[in-house]
Amino acid sequence: MSADRSSSAAGSVPQWDLSSVYPGLESTEFAGDLSRLAEVIESARAIVADEHLRTTEPTTWLHRVIAEINAAADLQETLESYCYSSYSVDTGDEAAIAALNRVAEVGVPMASKVVEFRDALANLKPRLDELIAGDPHLQGYEFVLQEELHFQKRQLTAAEETLAADLSRSGADAWSRLQETISSTLNEPWETDGEQVRKTVVELRALAFNRDRTVRRRAWEKELAAWQRVETPLAFAINGVKGTTHTLNSRRRWESTLDRSLRQNRLSRRALDALISTMRESLPIFRRYLSAKAHALNLPKLSFYDIFAPVGEDTTSWTYDSAMEFISERISGFDPEQAEFIRRAQREQWIDARPRSGKVGGAYCIDFPAVGESRILANFGGTYDGMSTLAHELGHAWHSHQLRDLPAMQRHYPMTLAETASIFSETLVFYSALESASGDNEIYILEQFLQGSTQVIVDILSRFIFERELMERRAQGEVSAGDLKEMMLSAQKETYGEALNAEELHPYMWAVKGHYYRPELAFYNFPYAFGQLFGLGLYDQYSHAPKGFAQRYRRLLRETGRKDAVSVTAEAGFDIETPEFWRGAMGRIEALVERFVTAVEA
Repeated sequence: MSADRSSSAAGSVPQWDLSSVYPGLESTEFAGDLSRLAEVIESARAIVADEHLRTTEPTTWLHRVIAEINAAADLQETLESYCYSSYSVDTGDEAAIAALNRVAEVGVPMASKVVEFRDALANLKPRLDELIAGDPHLQGYEFVLQEELHFQKRQLTAAEETLAADLSRSGADAWSRLQETISSTLNEPWETDGEQVRKTVVELRALAFNRDRTVRRRAWEKELAAWQRVETPLAFAINGVKGTTHTLNSRRRWESTLDRSLRQNRLSRRALDALISTMRESLPIFRRYLSAKAHALNLPKLSFYDIFAPVGEDTTSWTYDSAMEFISERISGFDPEQAEFIRRAQREQWIDARPRSGKVGGAYCIDFPAVGESRILANFGGTYDGMSTLAHELGHAWHSHQLRDLPAMQRHYPMTLAETASIFSETLVFYSALESASGDNEIYILEQFLQGSTQVIVDILSRFIFERELMERRAQGEVSAGDLKEMMLSAQKETYGEALNAEELHPYMWAVKGHYYRPELAFYNFPYAFGQLFGLGLYDQYSHAPKGFAQRYRRLLRETGRKDAVSVTAEAGFDIETPEFWRGAMGRIEALVERFVTAVEA
């Protein structure tokens, strides 16, 4: 799918160009790789099943299995990314949906091959340490192989895992696509200057940034009315996803879905407890910020639709091109190589930033390992926040760029560490902008950062509380739309507290956030808080000792797929299993809150 190259004109908002990956969904190149994926998976099956080779030449067997798994993973990720990228900019594209299903169908046998590999690896466990110690190549896979042994204790039989993967296509994955399709097309009538139009819920949510409170409130009311119309199918969808997740995790002998999420995120329970306790402890800091924002808006108290209301004045006129130039210039002071990478992403049209009907909301970065490239989806609206979001996603792409030459099994990092580069990139841009800001512009930039931090700490905590309760209740039976709304409101009241009007919250955030509908990624929320505070911790370190930091930072990013979160962060000098680290990072936010309070109350 080739982008319209005229969109790269100055001041315009581009669509991306995927032609360097495949010419199209119907191309011979796409079909060829799909066939090759099936062949590689079959080859992996044959090698995994070769008991004679495993017994007589275990090192050779490990080398060959690892090579086939890496090849299959790269092919499958590239194919899936291409299909999803095509689908997410046009959720009504039937060809993209069909292609997603084809790739999923071809990849189904891989689930059983992974199970068989883990079982075979378990047979080598008595000799594994010796084999790794005697082979430099295997030493690069030591952490991953030990992790596979842990997951081997938490898996079904090969036949059951294949069945689970096959059923997922018409079960949990289908429920997930339903939520995406509904949320990208759901709309309400809207009158502007006497003209009747229809706005999608994505567009309505964007009006939360409007300066006119009447507009914000009307958009919030329209959005809630839209979600109410589809609450029943979405309640069925979230029940379907979470029910599947609970059933499979129980049968795989996980203590809980959260327990599995911790392992997926390579995070210890002690580190999570330290993080969550610090988030709870910090709530008064954010409530102080929200109260100051209410004061700045001449309101007795904020309502949910005021959270994103602008305060201060953005004196910069943000076009897409000026936003990209700002990001690359600010990053160049930290790392010229990263700045040149950003310019390449713009030059080669890796970014789809134009909002339009049928396109999913939000933003993401997606990788195509077969060609060593990434793509970024955003919905750029000409705001400082839109610029900051681009910086965030470009940080993800830079992270992937650092890993592009590593094999798949050493490249896949957990969600906790996935936000490291994005938050650090976003923070660099923020502090650079703040240095030259004054007056209303200083207030605006401060508020944008604190607004985002509130989402990542306070709102994420509400989502964590909600999902934990949802998983507990779903284990007992289906949860109604009414109960889902009450649970979400309860979580919001617990976290936002007296800073928000309790009568005007958002009971449908469980419908809005697609993360809840990702069957393989339950508790997708707390890694964002982890990333925010770890990124701030890294920035603090950089600000005190900038010399050589860019090189150390790149080395840290390269290790994110080969170690657990505690070990990676320890290399940066942090102990994330203690509240002291998290409190230290939170201290930067608290200092910014005090600066904001002083500025708006002056």
